[in-house]
Amino acid sequence: MTLEQLRIFIAVAERQHVTKAAKTLGLTQSAASAAIAALEERYDTKLFHRIGRGIALTDEGRHFLGEARAVLARAEAAEQVLLEMTGLKQGVLHVRASQTVGGYWLPRHLMDFRAAHPGIRLEVALCNTEQVADAVRDGTADLGFVEGKISDPRLVSREIGRDRLMLVVGARHPWAKRRRVTPADLAATPWILREKGSGTRAMFERALADFAIDPAQLNILLELPSNEAVRSAVIASEAATVLSASVLMAGLEAELLFAPSLTLPERAFYVLTHRERHLSRAAAALLEIIRPSG
Repeated sequence: MTLEQLRIFIAVAERQHVTKAAKTLGLTQSAASAAIAALEERYDTKLFHRIGRGIALTDEGRHFLGEARAVLARAEAAEQVLLEMTGLKQGVLHVRASQTVGGYWLPRHLMDFRAAHPGIRLEVALCNTEQVADAVRDGTADLGFVEGKISDPRLVSREIGRDRLMLVVGARHPWAKRRRVTPADLAATPWILREKGSGTRAMFERALADFAIDPAQLNILLELPSNEAVRSAVIASEAATVLSASVLMAGLEAELLFAPSLTLPERAFYVLTHRERHLSRAAAALLEIIRPSG
């Protein structure tokens, strides 16, 4: 089994299409098909169902996909160690960030890093906090940036910035003309919130606990997987939400959103690293750029 066979298998599995995977990898369709056939023949295991002109992973293929990704990640980590000897002239840095951090706080730091190290390729993906932690845990991300602290003995979590939550409503909501609401008011309005697993949702539920309010008491109309979707839904509805202040500024300035006063906690942004994995020079360089400005 070769690393090239693993790369081809992963590409085909992710796209469920041999020709598309081959094109992505710069190979011919016959070369990609031959690599898959060689794996299946060598181990006498079918990795894909052939269904008409399409393909789908078998149970064995699904199980192998996780192992193949882990092996390839370790190989890339080994290559990265060697590339670092060139003084950050080339290489790749895998970053995962939760949506608030990745959409509003992190980009300026990434641009500073890109200006300082143009030879390092940045691969950045946004997901929720739990998914970021999973990526750092399994080695598919070198650094993870999240809004909530993660309790996992395999991960190191360090504060790297701060943020605050705000309660907002749209112009149609009765609270739009109120200067202040109290915790006792919260159960009396419908809500549109981020999905469970997001740092924003977890922080709001901790605030509710401090107010002695059970989250189950809230009338939650919608749970949505992005800040932008939540913000847009609230503008068009009579529901309330809680999001990061950085997400809300444009809507508040345009008077599409209104923020009656409610004391909500500040929260920290954290960077996650794996306790037992080598911190690459590229990752260390990004952290050095971020730390001075916070």
